[in-house]
Amino acid sequence: MTRAKLDRDRAALVVIDYQPSQVQTVASMDRELLVDNIVSVARLAKTFNLPVVLSTVNVANGQKPTIPELKAVLADSAEIDRTEINSWENADFRRAVEATSRKKLIMTALWTEVCLAFPSLDAMREGYEVYPVVDAVGGTSPEAHRAGLERMLQAGAHPISWVSLACELQRDWAREETVADVVDIVLTTRLLAAV
Repeated sequence: MTRAKLDRDRAALVVIDYQPSQVQTVASMDRELLVDNIVSVARLAKTFNLPVVLSTVNVANGQKPTIPELKAVLADSAEIDRTEINSWENADFRRAVEATSRKKLIMTALWTEVCLAFPSLDAMREGYEVYPVVDAVGGTSPEAHRAGLERMLQAGAHPISWVSLACELQRDWAREETVADVVDIVLTTRLLAAV
């Protein structure tokens, strides 16, 4: 039996294809909100010192790299560029995931129905626990996004929101070393700023 809750000592963040062309074609949610959410997820990963695997597709063939807002947070994460649609089929990507030595993968990708679903299904088949951050990913339509999530859930993925992720990693306000950052990421910068 696996432990369903995330633990910051057993989790890694996987970020796939947050590139301008993919962001521009997301139709399942507001694109500005999507970018804000993935940046918040990345900030949380940095706050909790999670290993990060960052991948792009086809930059070598002319696609633009990771969007600047996200790359600014993940500046010390090398981008693994690939041609494969399914990042799990790329040996460098798989090696990077394995090198984290973490079995709980917080998965984010554009698009939900392809670049998130495909590697998530393969990772689960290889014994990883997958946590798709449902409000930090997007599909080419609301239906495609839902279908991609449902496919992963039927295979055993554990859906999570970016706010739930923050609270699950923090777990206890007595863990004072991360409180200020979590409050800033979740409340000050995002939720209270929207009020």
